[in-house]
Amino acid sequence: MRTELPPTTSDVSRRDLTLDLARVTAVCFVVIVHLLQVGVGWGPDGSLITSRPAEMQPWFDAATWFGQIMPLFFVVGGFASAAGWATWRSRGGDARGFVRSRTLRLAQPALPLFVFVAVVLVAAAAIGVDPSLVDAAVVGVGMPLWFLAAYLLCQAVVPLAARWHERAPRGTLVMLLAAVVAVDAVRFLSGMEELGYLNLLFVWPLIQQLGFWYRDGWFDRRSAVSLLALATACYLVVGAVVVWGPYSDNMLANLNPPTLPLVLFGLAQACLLRLAKPALTVLMRTRLAQGVVFAIGSRLMTVYLWHLPVILIISGIALLIPGAAPAPASPQWWATRPLVFLATAIVLGLLSLILIRFEALGDLPPAPGSVILAIAWFCAFLPPFAVTLQGMNTVLAVGGAVLYTASVVLLRRGRRRRAS
Repeated sequence: MRTELPPTTSDVSRRDLTLDLARVTAVCFVVIVHLLQVGVGWGPDGSLITSRPAEMQPWFDAATWFGQIMPLFFVVGGFASAAGWATWRSRGGDARGFVRSRTLRLAQPALPLFVFVAVVLVAAAAIGVDPSLVDAAVVGVGMPLWFLAAYLLCQAVVPLAARWHERAPRGTLVMLLAAVVAVDAVRFLSGMEELGYLNLLFVWPLIQQLGFWYRDGWFDRRSAVSLLALATACYLVVGAVVVWGPYSDNMLANLNPPTLPLVLFGLAQACLLRLAKPALTVLMRTRLAQGVVFAIGSRLMTVYLWHLPVILIISGIALLIPGAAPAPASPQWWATRPLVFLATAIVLGLLSLILIRFEALGDLPPAPGSVILAIAWFCAFLPPFAVTLQGMNTVLAVGGAVLYTASVVLLRRGRRRRAS
């Protein structure tokens, strides 16, 4: 089967490995945050307790200002997307083929997750598992899936966004920023929270656009003092809109629907990443750092999509071991977090040996037509977007498994050639 574009050899010497490190670090932060939010254990009276221990702590809201680093992931993703699109065009590729490959890189790893969750939920209902316990677990599984919807949108607009960036880079930022502010204003003034999800169209693409600027060298041309001043100004503005505006001081609460503070965080984190680049470059010259980043980075979608199911399974197994599931938020519970993190890392590593094949595209025929591509993209977008709005449930899990199967089949199908 002929590939759509000839394969190229990856040259590590030409990559900015600090960006790979930033992307891996962002996902590892997400795993740690979720690890501290899943509390399953036995209470002093022998009753089963489920809670979100980290959110019960007085320091949690302040900690989210440091732990909310998903904007950095989209900045780095914007850099990678701009570079990938430029390479794709230089090799004769078109926008349809680019969007197909990027959508497939997200849809393929998500397919086994939806199938797994659907099978588990249907089986749990069939054998009569306590619905409240199932609901508590399945909400956690669906929590990170907002990322799929947001990133699918960002990848779909890369060719258009890159053209805008080439023609009017400043105007593009201003236009997207105005849209972000307008959506937030309408949402808060009307009291209709659902309107805030329109900012999926503007917040994350705007942060992705900052990655285009990072690739162009704009941050490289700024002095350390300027970068530090700009980052500080961003955090001060966030503080101002939190104190005098409608935004939450919990930066995770500003995530869904996405809001203006995330944009400011993205700009600040881009500045801080560039400030840290010399030190990170030295670190990434070591074989150990390169090996760790490559090992995690080559299966990053598997780690992201499966870490919460793995944490929940480990927590469930711990319930069967005497003394292994202390009451959530107790001193004993906090003391066991490093062990749970280690167990999660080991299980994810073993699981990735099976699932890593879903992250590889292999040989692909020419991209399908625009209509088929659009249908396949919507099949991939709709399930995580619905989960973001409603939370995971059996209907969405089964529907997601069906739609993702259709998406992958359509995306891997070649465009039919007309007979001469």
